[in-house]
Amino acid sequence: MKIKLKKLWVSLIVVSMITTSALGDFGGQLVKRFYKESCPLAEEIVKHNVEVAILRDPRMAASLLRLQFHDCFVLGCDASVLLDTHGDMLSEKQATPNVNSLRGFEVIDYIKYLLEEACPLTVSCSDIITIAARDSVFLRGGPWWEVLLGRRDSLKASFSGANQYIPAPNSSLDSLIVNFKQQGLDIQDLIALSGAHTIGKARCLSFKQRIAQPNMEQTFYVDEFKRHSTFRRILRSQCKDSSRNNELSPLDLQTPAYFDNHYYINLLKGRGLLISDNVLVSEDHEGEIFKKVWEYAVDQDLFFQDFVESMLKMGNINVLTGIEGEIRENCRFVNV
Repeated sequence: MKIKLKKLWVSLIVVSMITTSALGDFGGQLVKRFYKESCPLAEEIVKHNVEVAILRDPRMAASLLRLQFHDCFVLGCDASVLLDTHGDMLSEKQATPNVNSLRGFEVIDYIKYLLEEACPLTVSCSDIITIAARDSVFLRGGPWWEVLLGRRDSLKASFSGANQYIPAPNSSLDSLIVNFKQQGLDIQDLIALSGAHTIGKARCLSFKQRIAQPNMEQTFYVDEFKRHSTFRRILRSQCKDSSRNNELSPLDLQTPAYFDNHYYINLLKGRGLLISDNVLVSEDHEGEIFKKVWEYAVDQDLFFQDFVESMLKMGNINVLTGIEGEIRENCRFVNV
């Protein structure tokens, strides 16, 4: 009897080891080249189609990058943002920060279709978002990095979470710090990831409050050349009344098509488009954030290095791995 029990115990250990090795444990680590064997051309398929999408619509680079932010800040990096409303589940797409604003869903849909043709039920929608964000940055002149993969897709969305956790364009510095901390990200990550606003555009609705408050910028120098007031006049001319709420303005007026460090140079000049941009310098009473903004403004390589580290860190927020979640066949719906 003892011998039989011992054999059974050994068998259970072996099965446990095999299961853990093959499937990964809950909360397991993401890895490089995850699809090397199961779908060797996965990253190439994503890159090619992201490149085509950006050639057709240059703004799509920023949209795909933003898609990862809005996904990871709600439930984690699990493609919950891609789910359409179905039954009792209300889509995150309908939440205030996303509705009539978040873009790129059709690009992800087409990439997923191609990947399903090549490797059925293999590449997750959440990994597609991650690869597409990296490629979007690189194709606009930014850094390239090897993404960590192996995410699986969520079975639910969170409309309320999208309204609660995605930073608003008029956020104060304190609320931004708290918001990022809720995701396991620190002030360093906040400063580096804010640099994503070096590409893309924002609607007048997102920065109307910024141009309506003439004395809100309290930067480190006296504005004797009226840089701030001149910048506000430019914005005000674009957003004259509510009929222009959906008019677009570049987040970086200097080099809107390139991923570079001009975002930080703009901040030092009081020319960040959103209130949530300018507070990095105007509400930093300790001066530590301002110091890092200055470092990024004069050293693009340093910004790129820190941006990559923070993107990798953000991409690991509450990921589903192993046997958690699923690999969706269609990114808009949970598998039947």
